[in-house]
Amino acid sequence: MLKRLLKRIFGIKSEASEDVSSNAPEAFNTVPHAQSIQVVEPEQKLDYPIPVEDIQDVEDPECRTHYVQCASTSGLHNMAYHEWGDPNNQNVLICVHGLTRRGSDFNVLAKAMSDRYRVICPDVVGRGDSDWLPNPMLYGIPQYVADMVTLIARLGVEKVDWFGTSMGGLIGIFLASQEHSPIRRMILNDVGPKIESAALKRLGDYVGKPLRFESKKEGLLYLNRICAPFGNFNAQQWKDYNGPHLIKDGSEWILHYDPNISKPFAAVTVATAVMGEMMTWKAYEAIQADMLVVRGGDSDLLSAKTVADMCHRNPRARSIEIPGVGHAPAFITPEQVSLAREFYS
Repeated sequence: MLKRLLKRIFGIKSEASEDVSSNAPEAFNTVPHAQSIQVVEPEQKLDYPIPVEDIQDVEDPECRTHYVQCASTSGLHNMAYHEWGDPNNQNVLICVHGLTRRGSDFNVLAKAMSDRYRVICPDVVGRGDSDWLPNPMLYGIPQYVADMVTLIARLGVEKVDWFGTSMGGLIGIFLASQEHSPIRRMILNDVGPKIESAALKRLGDYVGKPLRFESKKEGLLYLNRICAPFGNFNAQQWKDYNGPHLIKDGSEWILHYDPNISKPFAAVTVATAVMGEMMTWKAYEAIQADMLVVRGGDSDLLSAKTVADMCHRNPRARSIEIPGVGHAPAFITPEQVSLAREFYS
């Protein structure tokens, strides 16, 4: 069953690759990106070092953590997911994080959306509270999509809305492209079928390195610098956002994810990258769900041209740009949370 599912992920009907722009509204065919709404963020100055040790970690009692058993060609593994809102609510929003992140990234957004939704924030396998895979070459979109299908089956719903940041958006693209996909509406947060080479180089410089920190403060300062493009936040916001990404290992602190998630990433060649981009465009063009493509104005991963192409090649997409933010908007500010609430309303 798993092999058939993975084959379907990359066996999208050829009709989906046909140019759909002929059926697109005029606004999308001409200047889709120019018509993006500008979100004005309040200016804050970020100074280092950020005081962190006097700020306590607080677990939110409104968040519940569960596990679902998933299958891979190496066996079974558990994927953790964090739940907000009424567990009986059939209106479900799934929020999926980026490459080295975890479900806690969405704590602010999930809490804000829990009045309307049962919000589900998984830790993709190899991250957070989820198991690590014995075969690191399985860390990739096919396995992640299969795990999300299992998760949605566990939730007992037929349809979901999707919020995907970076890698989470790519997972959403391939899941939404499938016939009978459960995804109704989707925000693609600073990601698209084409990933800029500058971002790939930046990620390659730090992903998978076996970093160890003598104190949590040292680890937080490192993460805050790596994540500086996400936005300018105060000390408490940085602590809440990056604190869960550090775990105690003896007398030191390490990052929460399996360093081996970098192995498939490192194995990418120019040829496989080109093929992957073509397959992602093919999947993207097949999506029937309404989409909002969010771009950080300073993003090095998602270019303005790619956003324009996305609106041109799928008439269900519209775009918005958030100025003064790089890759990727964190959606922890009131302005960005309001943007998500408006799209899903």
